[in-house]
Amino acid sequence: MSKQVAGGGGGGIGILGPMFLIFLTLKLVGVIDWSWWWVTAPLWVPFALIAAFALLAFGAFLVYLLFPSQRRRRAYRKSRPWR
Repeated sequence: MSKQVAGGGGGGIGILGPMFLIFLTLKLVGVIDWSWWWVTAPLWVPFALIAAFALLAFGAFLVYLLFPSQRRRRAYRKSRPWR
């Protein structure tokens, strides 16, 4: 009997790897006439989505810091010992 390690995920190539290989094969054989951007999209789109989400989260954090709420302003004024 083989034992599986707890927490040892599969880690395979998922669905995007085979999609890229299929698109690449179809492009090289001449079945599809797509731009190379779309053929390689399964490789870069996930990273682009993660980067876009990270930028949105960072932007929301900056708005939170630059425009404090009334409650945060009052708490800041009360916490200053040099008043």
